[in-house]
Amino acid sequence: MSDGGGKVTILGPDGRELAPAPRRRPRAGLSGPTYDAPYDAGSIHNDHLAAWLPGLWSPDIELNIYRDRIVSRVRDLVRNDGWASGGVTRILDSAVGGTFRPKSKPDYRALARVSGNKGFDATWADEFGKAVESHYRTWANDQGRYCDAARGLTMPALMRLAFRHNLVDGDALAALPWLQERVGPGRARYATAVQLIDPDRLSNPQLVFDNQTMRGGVKVDELGAAVGYYIRDAHQGDWWSAAQSMKWTLMPRETSWGRPEVVHYFDHDRAGQHRGGAGVLSPVLARMKMLAKYDSTELDAAIINATFGAYIESPFDHSLLQDVLGETDKLNDYQETRSDFHKERRTMLGGATVPILFPGEKINSVAASRPGGNFAQFESAVLRNAAAALGISAQQLSQDWSDTNYSSARAALLEAWKTLSRRRHDFSVGFAQLVFIAWLEESMDIDDLPMPPGAVPDFIEMRQAYGATRWMGPGRGWVDPVAEKQGAIMGMAAGLSTLEDETAENTGADWEEVLDQIEKENKARKDRGLLPISVDLLGKAMTDPTKPATPPQVK
Repeated sequence: MSDGGGKVTILGPDGRELAPAPRRRPRAGLSGPTYDAPYDAGSIHNDHLAAWLPGLWSPDIELNIYRDRIVSRVRDLVRNDGWASGGVTRILDSAVGGTFRPKSKPDYRALARVSGNKGFDATWADEFGKAVESHYRTWANDQGRYCDAARGLTMPALMRLAFRHNLVDGDALAALPWLQERVGPGRARYATAVQLIDPDRLSNPQLVFDNQTMRGGVKVDELGAAVGYYIRDAHQGDWWSAAQSMKWTLMPRETSWGRPEVVHYFDHDRAGQHRGGAGVLSPVLARMKMLAKYDSTELDAAIINATFGAYIESPFDHSLLQDVLGETDKLNDYQETRSDFHKERRTMLGGATVPILFPGEKINSVAASRPGGNFAQFESAVLRNAAAALGISAQQLSQDWSDTNYSSARAALLEAWKTLSRRRHDFSVGFAQLVFIAWLEESMDIDDLPMPPGAVPDFIEMRQAYGATRWMGPGRGWVDPVAEKQGAIMGMAAGLSTLEDETAENTGADWEEVLDQIEKENKARKDRGLLPISVDLLGKAMTDPTKPATPPQVK
């Protein structure tokens, strides 16, 4: 609308004058009407961000087309760099260790509600769990290694290797073949086996690009759920299996009744992701490689300085001397005279040579100035960066505790323990539990497990309730054993913790096995006329050391 005087007013749908648009803030340091985005992160003029224009990739595309290159670099670093190899080992030893095993805890409440059978109670759950664990041990630790399709590893070792693949490659992949031909007297008791598969073999047939139904070797349905896996018949690096490496087999995710046939575990970073994120070292790969180069360069320089400690300086420049003397043999005569002089005068004093110099010569020493003055600080900064990415403390990665006191060491370990516990739990649920469920299905069929009369539902209907477990790995350990054990006892006394929790978290042991062992030892002590060990007595002495405890009487 115009007022006739040249002024134009813009009206809105309601007939009222529109408010002026808010002025955007000008970019600092620029004159004129240049304006920037509301967020600094969206700026196209900021000198530090203008050239930073990463692509907006989908979760599969951003990884799958670069996966082989990333993984090969990470593996090379882990093979040849002590810091990287040590970091992976720290996580493995803390999260899985060498005794990774299940503690059976069937959900008897769920079974009782579904079946209406009151025989599913805590007593049954305890008996069932102990029987399942004993049968699992005979399968997992069999000296014939029949739990491993390749018959090379026990089940704890298989779990550790699978978790290592997850840390380094980003994926843990295994098939669960049914090997009935191995079952027999003196051989395998169970047909269930685990066949670990190198994640490199999981790929699209003929290496075609991802599409609607294939993502990095994973066959998906219309909702994005994995329904099968394309596995190469041989690794592409096996030159003796070149023909097989160009063939793929589609393996279904599970049977028609839900038994797992392939187990694929990886850490999900984004929704819609179907392959792992190339391992825990990929975010710090460039920095770790720079540190390795820097370390090698400093070591070479230090060795050269240590080897080449001094030199003799001639009084004449060779090129100038040659110009003065011309094309004659006098220069050679001069050099030969110097050489003969030093050969004839090998004066020794206490086993050491006393140098006698040719007239005009002098000795210059080389100062060993390596490693560089900033090397230690640079190394520490890179290791702290890598430790943050790995989810462990810088002291755990460097194994240097010289500048750490009790409080800071304990705080660092507690923070790292949160990540390690989460990793163990995720791996247990995503990989180990599926393997356990597949084995338990067979065990329910062939083993004489305690079941209440008229027990329903069957295993297929309630497999998760029958197979509920708590996976146990290494304990957290202690920085100050006395103080932390006192805290554990006080926590149990106040009802804030249980013996099961404290035993599993601090030592990685089974609390019932601990009590059984204490009972056995006390009986042996009593047979020998010794006072028995009392957990209550020790707890009282630790929580109140000022009051001497009265030892129990031997009966």
